[in-house]
Amino acid sequence: PPPANAGRAPGPPDGGWGWGGVFGAFVSIGFAYAFPKGIAIFYKEIQDFFGTSYSEIAWVSSIMLATTYGAEIVSSILVNRYGSRPVVIFGGLLCGIGMVSAAFCTSILQLYICVGFITGFGLALNLQPSVIIIGKYFLKRRPIANGLAMAGSPVMLCTLAPLNQFLFDNFGWRGSFLILGAILLNCCVAGALFRPIKAATASVKTPKEEVTKDAMEMNSPTNVPVEIKTEEEGGKDCCEKINQYLDFSLFKHRGFLIYLIGNVLMFLGFFAPIVFLAPYAKHIGIDEYSSAFLLSILAIVDMIARPTTGIIANSKWVRPRIQYFFSFSIAFNGTCHLLCPLASNYMGLVVYSIFFGLAFGMVCAMLFETLMDLVGAARFTSAVGLVTIAECCTILLGPPIGGTLIDTFGDYKYMFIKCGAVMVLAGTFLFIMNYYNYRMLAKEEKGRKAKEEDSKSVRTENKGRNNWDKETIQDGPELEPLKEELEGIKKEVNGT
Repeated sequence: PPPANAGRAPGPPDGGWGWGGVFGAFVSIGFAYAFPKGIAIFYKEIQDFFGTSYSEIAWVSSIMLATTYGAEIVSSILVNRYGSRPVVIFGGLLCGIGMVSAAFCTSILQLYICVGFITGFGLALNLQPSVIIIGKYFLKRRPIANGLAMAGSPVMLCTLAPLNQFLFDNFGWRGSFLILGAILLNCCVAGALFRPIKAATASVKTPKEEVTKDAMEMNSPTNVPVEIKTEEEGGKDCCEKINQYLDFSLFKHRGFLIYLIGNVLMFLGFFAPIVFLAPYAKHIGIDEYSSAFLLSILAIVDMIARPTTGIIANSKWVRPRIQYFFSFSIAFNGTCHLLCPLASNYMGLVVYSIFFGLAFGMVCAMLFETLMDLVGAARFTSAVGLVTIAECCTILLGPPIGGTLIDTFGDYKYMFIKCGAVMVLAGTFLFIMNYYNYRMLAKEEKGRKAKEEDSKSVRTENKGRNNWDKETIQDGPELEPLKEELEGIKKEVNGT
């Protein structure tokens, strides 16, 4: 027989070169998450240049974010087919091409295409493989590795916010886009760090598979038309290929559905506050560099919050019930937005940025870890693809709805209240439904154990009965003299 580990991929190294992969994911995830927020520095000037409204300029970030999340399904398929390394390198090239092209745009519609679709698709090819590679490199230390990799977003945002303001002051928004396109090519370098984990041994066909195949060939009738068999096999192969990349059976998974509904609702108010934070500061009379520095404050706190959250989530007290921690983080995030309208000066916005950075980091650090906790590492790739397809709709609508509220009322506070209320509702929903899910899982586990105990007792009873029958059979020859004596007594009685 073949060895037990034949054809199987080796286990996660939980260290070694895995930390190099974490650094690559740190860079890729950092650009994927921070870049759509960092270019908000240019929105006020681009809005004045093209003469557009708040809602129209907000579509740039919305399209980019929605493409980044919506194209994750394509990214999942490419990762399953080619691996993480080539996908991230190709995504880095697309990001550079998109931003360089945006520098020559003459209308807001062209910005939607170059910055929104092309650059957004390149960021999608950076985000998904970077998250997947962490699950392949780590198991025991996975929450910590995820926290460190996700810290790339605040580090990049902390760097990009003042850098973008400096670039704009010296080169204008067109020259800044050219330089940013060159900077995004570093994603190609990050992708080169994703060394694939190869199987230690080649796959070996088991004797059972060979016997089954021979038996099918012997039993198959020779008069079956080849065309019919080919069509059936072709249809089956097509379904198998689709299911290989997207596991639609996840829609029967209770925990996955709870996660999906809660996250779709959450993203309706997740990104809009970051997109409009710097413009809001400029609106109330704060200078450009101080407005940009608010994003840096948020990013610095976020930078500390993500790995800290990863360490807390990996503890023995939190990890068994990590879904509750995730629900609390979302509700905490929404509470910060609800209180933001009370900040009417720069110091108030600094305090808001600190708490917002803490809440934002907590959510992002557990965003993928909680999904992997629900569906497992084997189904995680398909789960991320399906989740991001559903999420891209609310991601696309979130900032434009906020911009419409600003255009309608001429005040930013309604946008922050809308985002806060939506996120508090999402956190409450997830907390209640996860409590229900944990109760059902405990009940199902109890039923499974009871069934196993019943099966074990039945096997024990059958074994005891068989032993008793065996003993009875063995005792048969010893009882023969008594049987003969009884037969003799019966004959004497009958004779009398």
